[in-house]
Amino acid sequence: MPDLLPHFVLALLPFILIGFAAQMVDGALGMAFGQISSTLLVSIGVPPAAASAGVHTAETFTTAVSGISHVAHRNVDWRLFFRIVIPGVIGGVCGAYLLSQLDASVAKPFVLTYLTLLGLYLFYRGIMHRHTERQPKVIAPLGLAGGFLDAAGGGGWGAIVTSNLLVQGSNPRKTIGTVNTAEFFLTVTISATFILALGWAAFTTATLGLLIGGVLAAPFGAIIAKRVNPDLLLTFVGALVTLTSTYALWRALSS
Repeated sequence: MPDLLPHFVLALLPFILIGFAAQMVDGALGMAFGQISSTLLVSIGVPPAAASAGVHTAETFTTAVSGISHVAHRNVDWRLFFRIVIPGVIGGVCGAYLLSQLDASVAKPFVLTYLTLLGLYLFYRGIMHRHTERQPKVIAPLGLAGGFLDAAGGGGWGAIVTSNLLVQGSNPRKTIGTVNTAEFFLTVTISATFILALGWAAFTTATLGLLIGGVLAAPFGAIIAKRVNPDLLLTFVGALVTLTSTYALWRALSS
């Protein structure tokens, strides 16, 4: 038994590091935990449904800590929160159910294509973003689409919702805090849907590692959101997600 412990820790460590780094970025930008984690899990051979289930199970805990931190720092617009969380949850249930019913070999190329396009979009937003503050007009449909694609692709809630709200002119600090806080309710719903469809097999070593790393990093997100240059970080995330998902897509199509 003592001999097994070091091996378990070594197996866990890469996922802890991935979870920590992904949550630091997510806390600062309101996006990218799911994209980074799912892309890396799918690229090393984890089936799309299992990858998305694992990431959302871990996010249930990380978004809880992150949301509390953002509320404590008064980064949440509660009117905006209620307008995105309900359609987001509905979209999340639909996306999770659809992905859990598909064969992994069929779903994988579509999920990786989506993640590649998502990475390119993040990269574009990082380079081109120039912000002029005004009240966003399209909110509920954004929450619905963000929730659906987040569950179906293993990530994308923050990238879709946060980025589009910022494009419409929403306040960056309040947008990041609100979207992060709403994500807790989304991930709880998606995780429950996956567990009902897939069982507790969704909770793997990778899930545990992502959970530990993400929870450790989550309290710092609200602080970073006030100080980090989001465009520079967003460009880096977009490049990383695009490269890793493109490579995984090439492997899936050539195998």
